[in-house]
Amino acid sequence: MPYTPILATLAYIVSPDKTQVLLIHRTRTGDAAYGKYNGLGGKIERGENVGDSLRRELLEEAGITVTETTFRGTVSWPGFGKNGEDWLSFIFVVTAWEGEIIPVADEGTLSWQPVTRLLSGELPLWSGDKHFLPLVFDADPRPFHGVMPYANGEPVSWSVTRL
Repeated sequence: MPYTPILATLAYIVSPDKTQVLLIHRTRTGDAAYGKYNGLGGKIERGENVGDSLRRELLEEAGITVTETTFRGTVSWPGFGKNGEDWLSFIFVVTAWEGEIIPVADEGTLSWQPVTRLLSGELPLWSGDKHFLPLVFDADPRPFHGVMPYANGEPVSWSVTRL
């Protein structure tokens, strides 16, 4: 059977000194991610390329225009969606932008958090984030490509390669 995932972007916006990361605390009622912290991004629209989707999502969610990014990798999440949909995300670190960050988005509240707090598991996250987040923030320049199947809202395995 062909793999036809929902395509998405996921961005981690870092402070100039790279010690802080801008996250969204999801607070919209009925949201599957309610109460969790996450990077910013969302679904790629039909006819939209990955870069344009990233720019659009960050303008919508944070009010900023991206001027510099680093592509970090991809994660495939078979079965991740609320109805078992498959997802594939292109993951970026954003190091420069223009505009003023808005503190509240439709999906939640934006706040700067220490990268160390994100990586240590102190923040409420999706349970599978602990597997790929260290790869997003490490010094290895090679993109990573991971697969994390989900069942019943939880990851069941994790595999990754770097190229």
